[in-house]
Amino acid sequence: MTDNQVPAGERPEDPTDVEWLDTPDRSDGRVYVMPEDLRFAVRVALATGRPLLLRGMPGSGKSSLAPYIATQMQWRYYEHVVTYRTQPRDLLWSFDSVRRLADAQVAVRHGATPDDASYVEPGVLWWALAPDSARRRGRPDGVEVTDPCPDPLEEVNSTRRPDRAVVLIDEIDKADPDVPNSLLVPLGSHRFTVAEIGREIRTERPAGQESESKDEGRRARHLVVLTTNEERELPQALLRRCVVHVLPEHDHAMLVRIADEHMALWPGEVTDADRALAGAVAGELMKVRQHADKQGVRRPSTAEYLDALLACRSLGIRPGDHEWQLLTRNVLIKPQQMAGDRA
Repeated sequence: MTDNQVPAGERPEDPTDVEWLDTPDRSDGRVYVMPEDLRFAVRVALATGRPLLLRGMPGSGKSSLAPYIATQMQWRYYEHVVTYRTQPRDLLWSFDSVRRLADAQVAVRHGATPDDASYVEPGVLWWALAPDSARRRGRPDGVEVTDPCPDPLEEVNSTRRPDRAVVLIDEIDKADPDVPNSLLVPLGSHRFTVAEIGREIRTERPAGQESESKDEGRRARHLVVLTTNEERELPQALLRRCVVHVLPEHDHAMLVRIADEHMALWPGEVTDADRALAGAVAGELMKVRQHADKQGVRRPSTAEYLDALLACRSLGIRPGDHEWQLLTRNVLIKPQQMAGDRA
């Protein structure tokens, strides 16, 4: 038994010491069980140059697909989590007009004019399409750049292909309809204009490629993955331009398969007992889903299944134990959902 494994019935002396629970982040791109129909949808999106729109329940793996694809293909990776405050051009660029105004008031006293490009911050789609331009904040080639913009994921992307990128635009349904509508042209033509500096940003050719080639004309050099939790209906214009795939709720067999892939990266050796535990927790999850349906609350997701399995393995909990009932309320059916049961 390794130091990272906890025997059944034993607990760490300090419950706040979570170092022994050091496990890989499920969004780090190392693990994803991709069914054949999803693999085919990805291939279609790459072949057509269309965004891939993923639908499905929260926790079904929508957000984990993009970093996995980027890792497997060694493409650069960018992500933007949409909120209710997201503005239409936030995924393309932002401009600090307040700082620009303050600097202009100082500069005018010295007879100078601020460089507008200094106040431009490239968004994820700009970084995907034209990373060199993004570093220069849109300045032309040959212009001295004293304030280059750092790649938001420089450590990850520095060793990956400079001419290929995967972009995750997560929870696009949270945004006002103006946001997806504003992306139609950039996603379709792979170009846009930064108004404040009057520069058109378009897909850059790979370094050393001096002329247009057949490969350059293809749109498969970038993959944009959109996800939606169906909180708001998406514009039909966006749906028409996407390859759409629905991630189904995982059954018992798929849950065990997913668990097997994830456990391979967890601390310690994966044993037959661990695999049996994965099957037992998956079986209990099926029962919890039936209970959730009867109570009219949200069914627990695959992500919550993996959390429950990790807790059971680390804390020595087994389905049927008293602590399993507590774990069910902590992880599978959350307290706010159970409150509705007692009302």
